[in-house]
Amino acid sequence: MANESPKQHQLEAKRKRLTWILGVSGLCVLFYVLGAWQHTAAPTNLAQSITKVACDVSNLSGVSSNPSSQSAVLDFNSHHQIQINKTDSVNEIPPCDMSYSEYTPCQDPQRGRKFDRNMMKYRERHCPTKDELLLCLIPAPPKYKTPFKWPQSRDYAWYDNIPHNELSIEKAVQNWIQVEGDRFRFPGGGTMFPRGADAYIDDISNLIPLNDGSIRTAIDTGCGVASWGAYLLKRNIISMSFAPRDTHEAQVWFALERGVPAMIGIMASQRLPYPARAFDMAHCSRCLIPWHQNGGLYLIEVDRVLRPGGYWILSGPPIHWKKYWRGWERTEEDLKQEQDAIEDVAKRLCWKKVVEKGDLSVWQKPLNHIECAASRKILKTPHICKSDNPDAAWYKDMETCITPLPEVSGSDEVAGGVVEKWPARAFAIPPRIRSGSIPGINAEKFKEDNDLWKDRMAHYKNIISPLTQGRFRNIMDMNAQLGGFAAALVKYPVWVMNVVPANSNPDTLGVVYERGFIGSYQDWCEAVSTYPRTYDLIHAGGVFSIYQDRCDITHILLEMDRILRPEGTVIFRDTVEVLVKIQTITNGMRWKSQIMDHESGPFNPEKILVAVKTYWTGQAKQKQQ
Repeated sequence: MANESPKQHQLEAKRKRLTWILGVSGLCVLFYVLGAWQHTAAPTNLAQSITKVACDVSNLSGVSSNPSSQSAVLDFNSHHQIQINKTDSVNEIPPCDMSYSEYTPCQDPQRGRKFDRNMMKYRERHCPTKDELLLCLIPAPPKYKTPFKWPQSRDYAWYDNIPHNELSIEKAVQNWIQVEGDRFRFPGGGTMFPRGADAYIDDISNLIPLNDGSIRTAIDTGCGVASWGAYLLKRNIISMSFAPRDTHEAQVWFALERGVPAMIGIMASQRLPYPARAFDMAHCSRCLIPWHQNGGLYLIEVDRVLRPGGYWILSGPPIHWKKYWRGWERTEEDLKQEQDAIEDVAKRLCWKKVVEKGDLSVWQKPLNHIECAASRKILKTPHICKSDNPDAAWYKDMETCITPLPEVSGSDEVAGGVVEKWPARAFAIPPRIRSGSIPGINAEKFKEDNDLWKDRMAHYKNIISPLTQGRFRNIMDMNAQLGGFAAALVKYPVWVMNVVPANSNPDTLGVVYERGFIGSYQDWCEAVSTYPRTYDLIHAGGVFSIYQDRCDITHILLEMDRILRPEGTVIFRDTVEVLVKIQTITNGMRWKSQIMDHESGPFNPEKILVAVKTYWTGQAKQKQQ
């Protein structure tokens, strides 16, 4: 040892120090893993899990009761505190009076009467003030039944769920809807398609390509009970059907009860709540919209939401007026003048008239604005909107100017880019992402999002068994982002209303439409443009983290309860603190719920809360609460 060199001595010292460090580190890791395992282990039996969350998990309808197929029930109540904007001391929330059973807060007929009747403004959205908000649960009618499953629901609905027979009387000859004992039947008729929607759609397919996947998204203005949209579905075309809450009571409600996409809406003074270049096809069948009035304002709005190369289909007055003018109780001169005015507006929008045959007229929007810009002086077209965000559509007034299209390099190029044909369109990179127009989102992130939703869906199928059993039909994604949830559900018999919160940055609703799905903008501090009890499943990913400082989350949850069907399911994804507060409120709303781990495991700070609205109904002679 006396002959050992200083260099060898230093190496030996370093070796001992490294060994000591590795040993201590290994012990730290071991004890950390043991501690984590001990605190996150699943209860050994269902009784323990019920005790742990103080909730009857056995009654949690729709959530898998097989312990091996679901996450451990998690209890965070005694360990997490956060201040969230919510009503103080919410315990048991009472039911509203039965007079509110059909309440649509932002399209309330009584409130609407206070507003300007010019341009039908009184039928636009007019939401209650903070002092007018209800703090009660909207009751279902006393004999409410679970709606028929799709596809049977396309043709039948229970009378007790929507006890309105006005349309069956008013539209009896037109075969909109018929009452048969305890149910409604929808024969598929319409004002302009007495032979049925199927035959009417066949007539359209003889004029434009409906069956090759190039047309996927459609909008039906003034939709009635949405039979046009209902029968398009078997051709893999999904239509956003809308109509106002007017004298045709409950027409949109019937559409949703049938399992057909629809929402309350009207073409009045404000833009429709959809992005630019959203729809491959627009349709009006005697929809009573004055297309030629107000400087062509409404056709200009249709132009905004139509994709380049998209089609506009018009049937009913004034089309084929030489045959129908007596039945329409209008003069020939009046109808001819209206059609000439519509033709003029379409020409000034640079639309091409494809065909007029029988009761149908079809126009097509140009692929770009190169020729339109060159012919402006000749056609006296409306000017191109300046410094305008074409996608801005939440409480934004319509304008009599043409929404600009993205620049192109040649007259044959599709402005904004070409979309793939359906079904490849659902997973192809959308043009808005391909062009880099969505900040922070590129092709790689789009692919990652699709992979993420594959994992999520695999997890959801384990914890929510009805998801793949046909129980759900109408689904809403409250924060749709890139539409990944809708894409993951594409092989199931469901449809998804993809909601992008208003004024989101980035705004991704245009991407959703480019993928071949539908949706709407929405401010979740306000009510949705739909009737009560119209959705089977609601997905709320990160919504409450976005809105917790903007408005009272109790009212957001009450709105979710209003639009959710009895025994419907909600999936919340958020931080533990937010989910605990949500669960505290929903416990007083007759919901059953449990918090579960993220699909990636217990170490992810995001958790999942699965809640089910229990079945209950109002009483026929319930007193005002």
